[in-house]
Amino acid sequence: MNTVQLTQVSAAVQVIVNLDKARNALVSQVGKIGEVIQAYADGLSQAFDLVDNAGNVTTKWYDLQGVFNKPVKAERAVFVTAMEAKGYDKPTIDVYWARVKKAAGHMTAGNKVSASLDTDAKTLSELKTILNRIFNDDTDCKAQQVKGILIDAFVQMGGDAMKLGTNNKG
Repeated sequence: MNTVQLTQVSAAVQVIVNLDKARNALVSQVGKIGEVIQAYADGLSQAFDLVDNAGNVTTKWYDLQGVFNKPVKAERAVFVTAMEAKGYDKPTIDVYWARVKKAAGHMTAGNKVSASLDTDAKTLSELKTILNRIFNDDTDCKAQQVKGILIDAFVQMGGDAMKLGTNNKG
């Protein structure tokens, strides 16, 4: 009976030791993936960004077109092959590539600031949309009660109240 108990205790200790090793390995790597991604992004930038004679970047590697983009495509192919060799699938590979591009400064369409619409212009446009919705709704809703306040804001921002709604109830 002592042999069975010792074996069970030994197995339990081994599990705890393995768990400690796994936890410590994880904790030691937390936060480092960002550093690794940044290092790779910096390497891609150094290797492939186009620069002028003064050393200023004229085109980032992720914006290159045509013949200038061929080395980037080749590097991506090597990246994909290496990731696949580690067992990663296409969606995961694409996410990591996007993270590398972001670390290099790439702005996706979702987080680019539109140069044509600043905050005031966008707010004015949205107020017009809101007010037109209220003007075209004949139901008795809370929005009808605050319509005057919204019109005042719209006019103060430079909008023309006479161009609101189709039945312009004011």
